Amino acid sequence: MTRLLRNTALSALSLAIISGCSATATSNNTPSISNAASSYTVPLATPPQVEQPLTLNQIMANPDWMGVLAKNAYWGDDSQSIYFNRQAHQAPLAEVYQQGVSQTQASLISLNQLHLTDQKHGVLSADKSQKAYIYQGNIFVKQLASGDVKQLTRVNTAIDEVKFLSSGDLAYFQGNSVFKIHLQTGLTEQLADVQMANAPKGVSDPESYIAKQQHRLIAYVALQHNKSKTRAEYAEQLAAQDPTFAAKTWYLGDDEKVSDMSLSADGRYLVVNLVDKDYSWRSEHDIMPNYLGKDGYVDAVPARARVAEDSYPGERLVVLDLVDHVKKDITIEGLDGYDADVLASVKAENAKAKGERYNSEKSPRVLQLMQDWTWSQSPMQWHESENKLLVMIEAVDNKDRWIASVNLETGKLKTEHRLHDDAWVNYTFNQFGWVGTSESFYYLSEESGYSQLYVKGENGKTSALTNGEYVVDQVTLSPDATHLYYRANKDHPGTYNVYRVEIASGKTEQLTQWTGTLDYELSPNGQSLLLTASTATQPNELYVQPIGGELKQLTHYTSKAFADYAWQAPQVVKVPSTHGAKDIYARVYLPQGYDANNAEKYPAVIFNHGAGYLQNAHNGFSGYFREFMFHNLLTQQGYVVMDMDYRGSKGYGRDWRTAVYRNMGHPEVEDLKDGVSWMAANSHVDGAKVGTYGGSYGGFLTFMALFNEPELFQAGAALRPVTDWAHYNAPYTSNILNTPDVDPIAYEKSSPIEHAQGLQKPLLIMSGVLDDNVFFQDSVRLVQRLIELEKPMFETAIYPVEPHGFRQASSWLDEYRRIYKLFEQELK
Repeated sequence: MTRLLRNTALSALSLAIISGCSATATSNNTPSISNAASSYTVPLATPPQVEQPLTLNQIMANPDWMGVLAKNAYWGDDSQSIYFNRQAHQAPLAEVYQQGVSQTQASLISLNQLHLTDQKHGVLSADKSQKAYIYQGNIFVKQLASGDVKQLTRVNTAIDEVKFLSSGDLAYFQGNSVFKIHLQTGLTEQLADVQMANAPKGVSDPESYIAKQQHRLIAYVALQHNKSKTRAEYAEQLAAQDPTFAAKTWYLGDDEKVSDMSLSADGRYLVVNLVDKDYSWRSEHDIMPNYLGKDGYVDAVPARARVAEDSYPGERLVVLDLVDHVKKDITIEGLDGYDADVLASVKAENAKAKGERYNSEKSPRVLQLMQDWTWSQSPMQWHESENKLLVMIEAVDNKDRWIASVNLETGKLKTEHRLHDDAWVNYTFNQFGWVGTSESFYYLSEESGYSQLYVKGENGKTSALTNGEYVVDQVTLSPDATHLYYRANKDHPGTYNVYRVEIASGKTEQLTQWTGTLDYELSPNGQSLLLTASTATQPNELYVQPIGGELKQLTHYTSKAFADYAWQAPQVVKVPSTHGAKDIYARVYLPQGYDANNAEKYPAVIFNHGAGYLQNAHNGFSGYFREFMFHNLLTQQGYVVMDMDYRGSKGYGRDWRTAVYRNMGHPEVEDLKDGVSWMAANSHVDGAKVGTYGGSYGGFLTFMALFNEPELFQAGAALRPVTDWAHYNAPYTSNILNTPDVDPIAYEKSSPIEHAQGLQKPLLIMSGVLDDNVFFQDSVRLVQRLIELEKPMFETAIYPVEPHGFRQASSWLDEYRRIYKLFEQELK
């Protein structure tokens, strides 16, 4: 069943893969530089010469000119074909294509054949002979040997989830009900009807004096009461003895609502996750005005709650025995540290700042099912053949994650693994699951400081299947349950390849030798990999590689105009930290005709990537493709350009991620300072002619740099920027800064609006009015603050129709014209 997650505006960019320098190498004053698969030392490689300089009109145009690429690729059921989508930038709908691995061209699938198309998301029967899937809210079953497809439902109320039971029959979820389709007979049986209401009151005997008197003195009243009682007893007996009746309704009260349900393999147990019915992802004040409503009026668009107001009540689990009709509340006492005061030191510090004293006390913590922002699995994992359940639970305070087994008879939890982090548990790297039909299970954990892969065996012993200063993700269990496949950046933080480890022996094999970035999918037969892969100057294309075989490119959708242009590939360098951190990885673009002995030093620009926890200094094609082209344009105009994976970025382990805990915008700016120094020392940059820009988190960093280090940059542009973290969403912000009521110190230290008095250099602020991620109000409040501070050196630009990620080419062009003009005016 689809979870009703807390509404969070999230964006994800593809990660990348390539080979290069060792991630564990110690820093020195001679920077190490990687470009594609090669390693270099200073001097920096000379950029290619171009005959036709770029223009802003070209690079900010509708990106279809670059090619309409294949996306969301997956294997066909026969492991001999692939499916993918293509969607032009302004097209309202995507088209679906199929391509055989031995073919050179893909075929467009017609609308009347889409229901027969192999589906990415589906479930296999225990004997792997059938696949059930949902298409347009209805259930289909495919016989994998013959390819025959049969539609089992045709309903208007969408079905949420389907699964094969151990009996071979199908179960499906529809709303708060669970049904079973007996495949031999075609009978549909309702296994569970969950009602979030109080149970109706049956016929009860009179209790008050007046009622008893009425029944004693008035024969008609007594007669009617006895008839009602007899009918109710008959209905109850009939329901219990008549095998044609559906299961009894479950009444779970009217104070909560269902957020998730999960059914055991045999269909006996249903685990229901509940949340307070009054909780909403928004509060009454959360609206976003659309000044260009379609009817000519101002539309009030609902928007998410702010972290300062979003008090999530947590969730609770109940287990329903559908055979004996017994409900058990799942208790949390079996979770190690369930009542720990994990914020004691934070609360004490804040109390001391107010002249108060904090007394720590143990109390049950607010919990919820794990909300990983990148996975597609359920946080409730049933064993394939036995009534055993693992659940992944996290504390709403973000300090703990548990994998627990559930005693289905008693409702008690047993801690199988606890991951505690004094900062916050990562919202990714949380995959886990059973190893086939064994009693073992695997999981990812950052307990070593990096996301690594572990297995807990039947004997209760845990073994690390991977170990090192690299990040493991995208775990896939092989069809025969003997291997775990994964992606890792073992050779270099920006270099990812696909590996597999034999679970029994721990033997690891590297399966790909890619020189760019990639994601992978294992074929259904476990014999081949489907790769979505790119290089620094080549956008994603699709490739197939048999295990142990040669790589073959399947798609060629990058346009000739883009592919033939002499793009400068950024060089990935290691910038030594002067602030006690490890080396900072960064991309560097050099000016056309670069000469380290040139009499005049170069101006420079540092780009700050968004999201905070994102990796951009890799050797694949950046998700920031417009910025990649803009940086090429800047180099053609004589600039050095750098974009850094400052502290807090993804791909460098737990300590790098949590370096910004309760202190956002300060370690990152220290890293930017080291970046400016590095460019001055290594790429002939004039340190007094450096500007910076970025969007979202990158806009926030632009503010923090200009406000707190006014001599570092001569100008800055902040796009769709966060100005006050108390106004951002709870799931993201509470990880890093806790919540404003608990930790106001962290919010005041980390919010640009609290530091605005430090602005001394030209600042450009640009925001979309329809931004439902970082609200336009953020910029409005900062602008008013700057006005009241009598700061004359800022300008603003607003974009009335744009959300967080701009959509109109004209808006992109206007935005980057202003950025370019700012740098030309202030840095040259």
